[in-house]
Amino acid sequence: MEILPAIDLRGGQVVRLFQGDYDQMTVYSQDPCAQSRAFAQAGARNLHLVDLDGAKDGTLANFATIRAILEQGGLFVEVGGGIRTEERICRYLELGVGRVILGTIAVQDFDFTARMAQKYGDKIAVGVDARDGWVAINGWKENSREKGLDFCRRLRDAGVKTVIYTDISRDGAEQGANLELYRQLTELEGLQIIASGGISFESELTELDQMGVYGAILGKALYTGKLDLARAIQAVQR
Repeated sequence: MEILPAIDLRGGQVVRLFQGDYDQMTVYSQDPCAQSRAFAQAGARNLHLVDLDGAKDGTLANFATIRAILEQGGLFVEVGGGIRTEERICRYLELGVGRVILGTIAVQDFDFTARMAQKYGDKIAVGVDARDGWVAINGWKENSREKGLDFCRRLRDAGVKTVIYTDISRDGAEQGANLELYRQLTELEGLQIIASGGISFESELTELDQMGVYGAILGKALYTGKLDLARAIQAVQR
């Protein structure tokens, strides 16, 4: 299983939100490049980057920071946040991003998402953020009419290779992941599932690995010290 430490960017800083609430934000570092290097030094091969400013207003406010992180090299980087056009997809791919993540646009314009998946293959992922089983959109402010599991099935059938599935109720709470949910998701053959939201214990990582989850995103638990990145990586590489 791949471990993906997360860097959420807002105003060029490394931050974490509680359940997507911009008013409940904690700044953990002023230097995202240094944070990325620290993850690499701990043994990370991957990095999950989210442009929170882009997610909120569609700007490229953190583009220079993302470019600087990529220029350091050594990590497979996936980027999400405000990616709603093919032009934006191309811009990130040309920068060296390994995988771009579509969010709200995947619900609002499914045909566009299917076209991008067919055109760019495994360089496209979809972030499915769910609350009470329903896919949430627009910065988690509202629920769509899409059931999370059904939506993942539709995405797979449309050619999407990777889904990053977040249980919003667990995000930032450090109370553990929704393991039963990921067990159900792994039954969708032909879809790589990346678990996100609330992962806080090494035992969870082992269990996710054993059930066939492709990857796990580690966020707040790394920043608070609840999880050690090097140990987490070793836990799923033994």
